[in-house]
Amino acid sequence: MNVFLVLLRFTDKRTEAGPHRAEHDAWIESGVRAGVFLLVGSLLPARGGAVLAHGLTRAELEARVARDPFVAHGVVEAEVAEISPMRVAPALAFLRE
Repeated sequence: MNVFLVLLRFTDKRTEAGPHRAEHDAWIESGVRAGVFLLVGSLLPARGGAVLAHGLTRAELEARVARDPFVAHGVVEAEVAEISPMRVAPALAFLRE
């Protein structure tokens, strides 16, 4: 199964993030609890966020990303890159399974 990198880049509606922050954080937590978000962090300097995802199809991931309140309200634009792991560190061997 492939790995996905989701880039969530701020748009000109970045200033509208506040009212959606709690729901966005809950969306992130949901992905982590489901085991599909392996890593979530900020794009520096303050350019948005990134998610490393695994264990779902591209269509399932795109549907999940569309439910992110930041995406739904245009605070960020999402770009999904699909990665076919060729070499991985031993700790990440599960990504090739």
